[in-house]
Amino acid sequence: MTTDAINPLLDFTGLPRFDAIKPEHVTPAIDDLLAKSRAVVAQLEAPSGQVTWDNFVTPLENATELLGRAWGIVSHLNNVVDTPELRATYNDNQPKVTEFWTELSQNEALFDKYKALRASSGFDALSPARKRIIDNAIRDFRMGGAELPAEQKERFADIQEQHAAVSTRFSENVLDATNDYKLLIADEADLAGLPADAKAAARAAAEKDGKAGYEFSLHFPSYFPILQFADKRELRETIYRANSTKASEQGEVFSKKDDWDNTANIVTLLKLRDEEAKLLGYKNFAEVSLVPKMAKSPDEVIAFLEDLARRARPFAEQDLAELKKFAQEELGLAELKAWDIPYASEKLQERRYAFSAQEVKQYFPEHKVVDGLFRLIQQLFTVEIKPDQAPVWHKDVRFFRIERDGKLIGQFYLDLYARAGKSGGAWMDDARGRRADDKAVQTPVAYLTCNFTEPAIVDGVAKPSLFTHDEVTTLFHEFGHGLHHMLTQVDELGVSGIAGVEWDAVELPSQFMENFCWEWEVLEHMTAHADTGAPLPRALYDKMLAAKNFQSGLQTLRQVEFSLLDMHLHYDYDASTGKTVQQVIDEVRARFALIIPPAFNRFQNSFGHIFAGGYAAGYYSYKWAEVLSADAYAAFEEAQALGPDATIETGKRYLREILSVGGSRPALESFTAFRGREPSIDALLRHSGMAA
Repeated sequence: MTTDAINPLLDFTGLPRFDAIKPEHVTPAIDDLLAKSRAVVAQLEAPSGQVTWDNFVTPLENATELLGRAWGIVSHLNNVVDTPELRATYNDNQPKVTEFWTELSQNEALFDKYKALRASSGFDALSPARKRIIDNAIRDFRMGGAELPAEQKERFADIQEQHAAVSTRFSENVLDATNDYKLLIADEADLAGLPADAKAAARAAAEKDGKAGYEFSLHFPSYFPILQFADKRELRETIYRANSTKASEQGEVFSKKDDWDNTANIVTLLKLRDEEAKLLGYKNFAEVSLVPKMAKSPDEVIAFLEDLARRARPFAEQDLAELKKFAQEELGLAELKAWDIPYASEKLQERRYAFSAQEVKQYFPEHKVVDGLFRLIQQLFTVEIKPDQAPVWHKDVRFFRIERDGKLIGQFYLDLYARAGKSGGAWMDDARGRRADDKAVQTPVAYLTCNFTEPAIVDGVAKPSLFTHDEVTTLFHEFGHGLHHMLTQVDELGVSGIAGVEWDAVELPSQFMENFCWEWEVLEHMTAHADTGAPLPRALYDKMLAAKNFQSGLQTLRQVEFSLLDMHLHYDYDASTGKTVQQVIDEVRARFALIIPPAFNRFQNSFGHIFAGGYAAGYYSYKWAEVLSADAYAAFEEAQALGPDATIETGKRYLREILSVGGSRPALESFTAFRGREPSIDALLRHSGMAA
């Protein structure tokens, strides 16, 4: 019996065999794939005749794709069903995988062959997608250190391995600190103001742990309702402090608190990134990060963010003044603390618009939201979404297929609920990319992961999962990424779907989808009251719409603050001077923030986007892409005024010029092809209620 027959991680004949994969399969599978990939590389780096796509790029892609898919499965499992055994084997194998990709990016023989292919007479005859892959590869070899002297190459490789290990440790610390914290409330009276479903979930959590009372954790669906609704100020402070200090030296007295402190990991990561930049001949890591992005320079990004802050500040000042006045006069809060802000904001919104987030939540049971999302996708892009069958990693995971004219074009896993052992947040990742040849099409497969409240059984009664409107928006956002991946029509793996798309443009399709969460024609098909089954009343929708830009000035400033912090840490911060990361944060806040968190706040210690999630010197991408997405959605607003035919045609054009082309051409070209011009910030300001 061959290794391939007994190790499910080496079975690429179909979908991943999540029901069969175990931690003990990881090392032999990865070792096998690394050996095979290195053998192919050895053959390809040997001197040969004329270099062509078919005799060079295709065999290299064939070998490395399988390694990437297998390691992608392991990484995914590590994020969604973390166990001590899986974590150990992941950490054992990560250095080997990182070493291989670093070796590949520094392989001068392969680099020379890509350059030869670029200079060959056959280059002009290649498709635009293949040309872009070759250009991207040459760029990536340079950024991977292929042109460095041998000694510096060795140090560059060490940096990559250390960086991968420290980033993983950062994530593990956040997950461990999150999972470790439990707040048990014995007296229901202490939970005054908390919605019934939040109390029911906490009661179910306590029962699951064999305890009486109500148990809360640092998973967002558990702790945030306390900040938003709990009347007891001390309770809000307790959960705020626990969440804002997790994985830090300020954290609760955990048994492993010191081990989970990310303060040193942050400094290590920043130093490693700075050293990498210097080796490559750049002044700072921000310049390195921007090489494959739309933005041209750190100064351009900083100017964009500071301009946005300037535009948002008057609105933010008005937001804060109103909140302080309301909190003092109506809630008796003479001084607004950090743990009061979500609570006071919710009360103010209820007073001003005569509805609450909890009231809205009752109209968004999971099945109606998911059905409504699918209905919209099917209408916009002329596809069908159907339930499908595949092995999954947890009983709550579902699997679907997307068809057009009866033909399979993509599939996706839907993993919606928060649970122990699962990383927080929401994300889309690719399980398999689209590629095609003369014989067959490999259709794309996506993971769509969220952390919503799971359905609970309380006193023997099953309660459906109810989504806040923010969670509905999150689901649409991640599905926008999924559509970008699954609706691609590009046949070349390196630029199909999200592959090869500039990082600061990759949020365009996701943020674009969020807009539909505010459309009455969409919402009326995706709501049903949890008790009565009645759809969302038009009057309540009108109130939601009126409140859409509630505190948008403050929210915009907050995102600008995070983005500027990220950029300055990677642009002009030097850890060797003795200046701390906290001091950089304080300086950014002094210039741009209106709400200054308490001194103990260590949000950066769980800021996984920039320290473990690929957004280093790239967090600005959310606001940058929001300009693109708002302007793209404005095209649909313009079309709606002209009638259904214009809307349908706009949807077709968006699919053709944005989603279908993936990374096969620069994002700005794709946007301009769709919109007929370059992007404008006007639509974003209008949608945010901050237009002049």
